[in-house]
Order: sequence, then C-alpha cells, then structure tokens
Amino acid sequence: MTANRKNCSIEHLYAVLNSTHNGIIAVDNEGVITLFNKGAEKILGIATKDALGQKVDALFKVPSLLSTVQSGVPDVGRRVVINGRSIYSNRSPVYKNGALIGAVAIFQDTTDIEKLARELAVAKDSVEILETILETTYDGIVVVDKEGKITKFNKAYQNFLGIEEKDALGKPIQDVIENTRMHIVVKTGKPEIGETQKIQGHEMVVMRIPIYKNREVVGAVGKVLFRDVKEVRSMVERLDIATKELKYYKGEVMRLKGSRYNFKNIIGNSQALVQAKELAKMAASSMSNILIRGESGTGKELFAHAIHDCSLRRYGAFIRVNCAAIPAGLLESELFGYEGGAFTDAKKGGKPGKFELAQGGTLFLDEIGDMPPEMQAKLLRVLQEKEVERLGGDRVIQLDIRLIAATNRDLEEMIKKEEFRQDLYYRLNVLKIIIPPLREIKEDIELLGEKILLELNEELGTSVKKVDPDVIEILKAYDWPGNMRELKNVLERAVAVNMGKDSTIRRSHLPIYLLDLDKTKTEPGFLEFKNPDEFSLREILESTEKTAIESALKKTGNNRKKAAERLGIHRSGLYQKMNKYGIDIDN
Repeated sequence: MTANRKNCSIEHLYAVLNSTHNGIIAVDNEGVITLFNKGAEKILGIATKDALGQKVDALFKVPSLLSTVQSGVPDVGRRVVINGRSIYSNRSPVYKNGALIGAVAIFQDTTDIEKLARELAVAKDSVEILETILETTYDGIVVVDKEGKITKFNKAYQNFLGIEEKDALGKPIQDVIENTRMHIVVKTGKPEIGETQKIQGHEMVVMRIPIYKNREVVGAVGKVLFRDVKEVRSMVERLDIATKELKYYKGEVMRLKGSRYNFKNIIGNSQALVQAKELAKMAASSMSNILIRGESGTGKELFAHAIHDCSLRRYGAFIRVNCAAIPAGLLESELFGYEGGAFTDAKKGGKPGKFELAQGGTLFLDEIGDMPPEMQAKLLRVLQEKEVERLGGDRVIQLDIRLIAATNRDLEEMIKKEEFRQDLYYRLNVLKIIIPPLREIKEDIELLGEKILLELNEELGTSVKKVDPDVIEILKAYDWPGNMRELKNVLERAVAVNMGKDSTIRRSHLPIYLLDLDKTKTEPGFLEFKNPDEFSLREILESTEKTAIESALKKTGNNRKKAAERLGIHRSGLYQKMNKYGIDIDN
C-alpha cells in the first residue's frame, strides 16, 4: 500500500469515527488517550486537542480504560456518571499481532433516554389507571377517533350491548351502536349533553363530548349517564321526597324550638318602623348582643323573634325569659339551672337553665330593667366569660348563645339612681334598636288593622273583612298609650261586639272612650258622648274604668302598688281588673 493511499484510508477512518453519534475513546497500554472522536467531545464536553495525549485517569474520576488494558477482559454494559450525565459504555481490549496494545471504549449518553423512560413509565401507569377506571365504572363509555371509528369500548357498554370490545374496535360507531350521533359530533365539534338516545328499546340519557388537540377535533367520547329514563324519573322522585321530608323536619324544628315570627309579620311603611326593621335585619347577621327599647305593647318580643329567624341560629332554640314575671328568688335557678340536691325541693337529677336550653340559639331576656341587682352582676359575668355553672354544681358549661334583651324602662335614669349596673348596660347595648310607639306611626294603623283582622278571623272563626274609613280616622286620632296591644284589644272587642252581623267594623263597634272624646274639656276616665243612647251603662262604666286604670299606671311608671293607691283600690283588685280588660304592662 502506498503512503498516499494509506493516509487516505486513515483520514477516511477518522471521518467515519467522527461522524458516529456514539463517543469513542482509545488508549495505549499505558492509559494515554490516542483517539477521541467528535461524539466524545459532545457527550463529555472536552475538546479533542485537550484530551489527546492525556492520561485517561487524569480526565475522569471513574474506573478507566486502563483497567481494561491491564485485565485484557472486555467490560460490556457498564454505566457510569461523568459530569452529572449518565453514560452507558462497552470497553474492549485492543490486540495487534497477538499483543495487547491498548483498549477502546464506545459509549452513549443515556441521560435523556432514562428521563424519557421514566416519563414513559409514569404515562404507562396513568394509562393503566385510566383503563381501570373506564373498565370498572358503572356508566357505559365509548371513544372514537376523528373518523368516527371506535378506539375504546368499556366493559359496562360491552355488557349492556352484548358486544365484545375486540369485535367493536376499528369499526364505524354507527355500525355498532344504534341511533348514535358520535360521528356527527366529531364533524361539528359541538358537545351534546343530556340528550336521549334509544338503544335496544331503552330510552338512554347520554352525553357526547368532542376531543380537541391543538384546536383540532381528534375524536370524541360518549357516556351513558342513565341506562334508562326511568332511572332519572326514579331519582327525581326520590329527591323530591327527600326535599319534602327535609322541609317538613326543618319546619318541625322551627315550630318546636325556634321563633314564631319573622320580619314579614312586622307590618308598616312608616319611616320610623322601616328604619327599625332595617337596623334589626343588619343586627341579625352579627353575633353581638342586642338591646331592644320601646314602650309597653310596641312589639319588642316580635322584633326579637324576627331577628332570631333571620340569623344563622334560626334552627336553634329561641328561649324567652320575662325578668319581671319571675320572682327574684327563682330567677337564678331559672337562668342557671341546678344540680340534684342543690336545695330543698330540687328536682332529682337537676334541671338545665335557660342559658343551657338556648345553646346554639338565642336567649331573649325581656324586661331586663326589672332584673334584681344581684342577678345583674351574675349576668354580667356570664356575658364576659361565656360560661355558666348550675347551682350546686362545679361543672363549667361553655356557652354558645346570642343574647337579645328588651325593656320599656329608662335604663340611663336607672343607672343614675344606681338601680341598674352601668357595666352591664354597656354589655347589652352593643346594638340598640328603638321601636317607635303607635302614636308616632299612625300612618300604619290601616295596614295594622287589616293584619290584625286577618289574625282575629282565623283565631275566632269570624269573617269581618274590613274597617270602615270613618273608624280608621277615629283610630288615628287616638294616642294609643297601650300601643299595638291596645289596638288589638280594641279590634278584638269590635269583632266580638259585631258578632258576625256585619262584615265591616263600624263606629258602633268601638269602645266608648274612643268616640267623640273632647280632650280639652275632660280628664281621662270622664268622657262625653254625642250619642250616649247607643251604649249601655255597663259599657260606659267599663270603658271609663279601663281608661282610669291605664292613666294611673302611666302616671306611676307602671308601678302597680302606687297605681292601686292612686285609684283607691287594693293591689289584688287592680290585678283582677287589669286581667279583665287585658291590660299587660310586661312588654
């Protein structure tokens, strides 16, 4: 072989070695690098000129080719990590004329391949999970490609149609499933959800969803939501029954534990009343204590019920306590409850107090201004600590209640006289709602009269439909010291006097004291009438007596003892007459 031809052959060999993607390194029998191709440069990040002539051990801190030279044994399938990259190599000794003259390594960077393998493994797991879900789901599922040919047909659909997947794959879906529109959805790209489809005599509820890839429809998935429309009807019927039962039980909870009234029961369009209602609705959404102020008979308890009904505690208990009606000696046990044996005549096993009964709901303390001073201090502690102990017990009960208090008394004046604790007042008076007296909202009297008539007709079984306009004017001219309670009393009496003879309440049905009263010439209780012959002596006497009692109570600040002394009768006699005429000053 000539020198030129030999050189050409060597150049050709180097060109081949440098063109291969794999890295190739050769060393002599002393471990000096004699060959380092372009593939090795790219994989290892070392230039050929920097590698040639160098000891292989100086470049790589891994088992070197020198070990292959020394052993003369091939090393196949070795994996090493060089510069953070995973290298897979085969090493072979090089012989010439039977003598070992070096070694060669052919290697490949498998970092990307291993990453791809891991990703493929994850993808395979995901596919297997998806396959399992599709095969175990109750719903029938079918998948088609962009030509409408079946690519997936799950077990539920196979069982329903009696067709095995192997017999369906690759076939146009319209040849396998009757009345299908899957091939149309693939063409239009528009989903169809909640459609009906008749298959083997069954009305099915189905959905058909196109599958997009790079904004192009590549297939569609179909799913049977219900095997038969009867299933839908059955489910709707069950849901309807459950809804009715829930509504019934909610109603029972409200009836047994909750409030009896809501804001719809508060009638009136006057500015003062509307403002009070709006403030009460805002207060209902908070958790702060509420103090309702208003004269006797204005409807403080009605507002308390409505606030509870509008709050998040509407399904909790609404517990009412009239602080003026319960004797001071019993009020503590009523509020706090007691353990068995706490005192003489204590119920065996004890009794929960109103605080406990109101857990999760609302406690309404009516006539809070009449609470004894010693109880005021104990109530203050409960409000501060949000916990209570039963009388005779040592167990602390954490409270979760909403407190609403009400009074018709001047608490600020009571504080000055040291009859009411100032610190308790501030605890109660976080949100204050003032209910206007009836004399300040006379424009609402007509509406109120209509509402009261409806209630009375239902309660008494009567059919009085309206109030004569002349009567409305009379009602508006009166100042109503008894407020709403007195108005209802007057209308109930009018309905009773009417006795079903007339569908309208007229002047002749009203009590004497409302008719032709000359307030500039007479004192309360001494009335003059234009037509006294229309009324009996008994009616005149009773009306005068009722007016005198109400006047005495008003002038004495609802102090029954002083009112009885003013009227010159015994206190028990006053109670009897108040009960007779329906005079109630507790609200």
